[in-house]
Amino acid sequence: MAVNEQIFEFAGRRLKISNLEKVLYPETGTTKAEVLDYYAQIAHVLIPQSAWRPATRKRWVDGVGTTSAPGQVFFRKDLEDSVPEWVPRKTIRHKNRINTYPMVNEPGVLAWFGQLAALEIHVPQWRFGPDGNPSNPDRLVLDLDPGEGAGLHECAQTALLCRELLTEMQLDAFPVTSGSKGIHLYVSLDGSYSSMQISDLAREMARSLEADHPDLVVSVMKKALRTGKVLVDWSQNSDAKTTICPYSLRGRSRPTVAAPRTWEEIEDPELRQLDYQDVMARAADGMDPIGALGWQQSAGADRLEKYRSMRVPGKTPEPIPRETVSSKGSGESRFVIQEHHASRLHWDFRLEHSGVLVSWAVPKGPPLDSGENRLAVMTEDHPLDYGSFEGTIPKGEYGAGAVTIWDTGNCVLEKWREGKEVIAVLHGKADGGLGGIPRRYALINAPGMGEKKNWLIHLMKEQPGTGSMTATTDGNSGDVGSGSSYPQGGEIANRPTTLLAAHPGRGADLPSPMLATAGSLRELDREHTWSFEMKWDGMRAIVGVFADEVSLISRNGHNVTDQYPELQELAALAPDGSVFDGEIIAVNSSAQPDFSLLQRRMKLTRKSEIEQAVQKVPVHLMLFDVLQLVAETPHGPAHATRSLVREPYATRRTALFGTVEEGLHVHLPPAHPGTAEEAFAASRDLGLEGVIAKRVEGRYHPGKRSKGWVKLKHELHQEVIVIGWRKGSGARKDTVGSLLLAVNEGGDLRYVGKVGTGFSSRDLAEAATMLNRIVRKTPPVDDVPASDRRDAVWASPRLVGEVKYSERTPGNKLRHPAWRGWRPEKSADSVRWENPPTK
Repeated sequence: MAVNEQIFEFAGRRLKISNLEKVLYPETGTTKAEVLDYYAQIAHVLIPQSAWRPATRKRWVDGVGTTSAPGQVFFRKDLEDSVPEWVPRKTIRHKNRINTYPMVNEPGVLAWFGQLAALEIHVPQWRFGPDGNPSNPDRLVLDLDPGEGAGLHECAQTALLCRELLTEMQLDAFPVTSGSKGIHLYVSLDGSYSSMQISDLAREMARSLEADHPDLVVSVMKKALRTGKVLVDWSQNSDAKTTICPYSLRGRSRPTVAAPRTWEEIEDPELRQLDYQDVMARAADGMDPIGALGWQQSAGADRLEKYRSMRVPGKTPEPIPRETVSSKGSGESRFVIQEHHASRLHWDFRLEHSGVLVSWAVPKGPPLDSGENRLAVMTEDHPLDYGSFEGTIPKGEYGAGAVTIWDTGNCVLEKWREGKEVIAVLHGKADGGLGGIPRRYALINAPGMGEKKNWLIHLMKEQPGTGSMTATTDGNSGDVGSGSSYPQGGEIANRPTTLLAAHPGRGADLPSPMLATAGSLRELDREHTWSFEMKWDGMRAIVGVFADEVSLISRNGHNVTDQYPELQELAALAPDGSVFDGEIIAVNSSAQPDFSLLQRRMKLTRKSEIEQAVQKVPVHLMLFDVLQLVAETPHGPAHATRSLVREPYATRRTALFGTVEEGLHVHLPPAHPGTAEEAFAASRDLGLEGVIAKRVEGRYHPGKRSKGWVKLKHELHQEVIVIGWRKGSGARKDTVGSLLLAVNEGGDLRYVGKVGTGFSSRDLAEAATMLNRIVRKTPPVDDVPASDRRDAVWASPRLVGEVKYSERTPGNKLRHPAWRGWRPEKSADSVRWENPPTK
């Protein structure tokens, strides 16, 4: 063995490694040792993307060089002569040759690649099947490649357009910043179609995008046509083509990575390519946005294979069994909850099932109050021996940090729907974190929160031995704040009364809703105590229950009761005479609020259409405030109404949770128990709009915009008035190309730009129909620039819509707006800037 060679073990595989100090990326000084460490830390998320695919490699034996003097690269398909015998491989017969390819099915293969300075791993869109032959593709890929004069921002715009098209086709897309210049979009397939069929589909998608957006998108490779545009390259779906594997390094001047991203990141105007250190940190925090596309083990497979692949025997004190586990349990099921001080503190929640500890990471710990739902991220199965593990995982190893047992004991599994729902009663220790009493928990898979591995953990109301409601840690069944004491329902009756209305018919005399101001985390007044509620992407409604009938009034005072018959459910869940504030939402197949779905319901007026829509697009009512209750009188039935608008927010929330029961369509979303920053991050994880911060001591101000409620959004939204449109070109030549927009500013209508993206074909058809009814000869504003007046058709400023955008220009024009939808429940007079205008 050469002097500079050493023998290393990678997840049970022995390998000779040489020249660890060799610099492979001169501009950053990144060495072979750091490359090997990256692949060791990232193996658990990379391998599910590469497993059972033939891997071609790009090798930089002397390093990648510099920008001015690039290193020599060797493209390798067939296996190297020095291949270890344990490397999995498959042979493919091509037209003129036979090649044997390695497959990245285990961490040792990545280490071998690192030793060879094989920095880039390229794989096709198909895998080998159980018979050893190539299967049909299990994914479609679109490579968004910017031409000269375009960049990552234009690729992101194109990615969002692709997403809209794929959504219409009921397909989910997973974005990956390529580590080079562009973005890759992956779409999961069921293996029913050939590579040729998928290539044809991808080509037609690219051509459709080019026809709809000729100023941004091009679908042909010809270089002369690509200046300032983004090529949507569909050709990599051929069975002979390969694409850089997600999580692979790139052979650029810096060690960038083909990094899976969230859609929220793609929408961020500061989007950038990520390097290997960024991606290692994300993986250590459990972030794997493309995980749902990963290879799934077949039934009967070793459930601890992934666990072993992430740990090196002798380097961590954790138990690492070598044998395949049985699918049988140990008889009486056990549980353990471990407090884990890793890069971020979390609690590992583990239940014995099928011979392993099925595991979730709970960032905030198991809830001890039935009013809370908390995020639980499913992780790899752990061996049963892990139930007694306590110790410190060394720095540099997966999950590095101190692990202690928070509670442990027996558990009764009442329900186990694999991958969907678990209900378990935990019997912990007398001095354990669960308080020495049995606790019934429900875990529900919630892929709509961003990833398939995301679940919600909930302490159920029905607890062992209580009959119904569980006792809470602070004696308060509400959800405001953490460790604070708030007035209970019994105290409300002793407050002064202010009547709203006794029994108004069909919602007459209901108050207008209180409005929030737009703000940011740094603008919150730290002298006040705040509660943080999730912001729902729906339609605001004041809701009254009178004579066993529910009335729904929109923000602009329109009665929308008949449009949502399923919400009559509230009459059986709340006392007669009560008035609430809430949000009507529709949810998509991923269980996320979807404003475009709600729009379908907002526009319906015929009873037959509404009845059909109730079955296809049911809505939900998220109640977050109570404005009026009926107090029980000592001399008879409860007829005395009590206004709560002058009561503190904390009192109103306690009254809300003590008054209303949840139903199939009626929900009481809890406030977040943490800080503003934690609530804001949680809302992003849940795929929601943002957070509403509310002062705990604040009163309710009907019809007024108050700084006591502050909107904290992940992206900028703006209500707009449509004042005209311009005709389209290409596929849109017979309909609307872009809408011209205005906002009320200082009493005058001001032009704020045009929007031409974000529309579905249905949106365009509706826009043409509605706008043709209100055509006028002159523009309703004076400040439309000549470039936007050309070919414009003007409309009376009556219709309100909503856009999202990246920022405002110094002249108060919207930059990169995208259409979100019509807002028929809002009047044009009410449209103001969400944020104060720039001076």
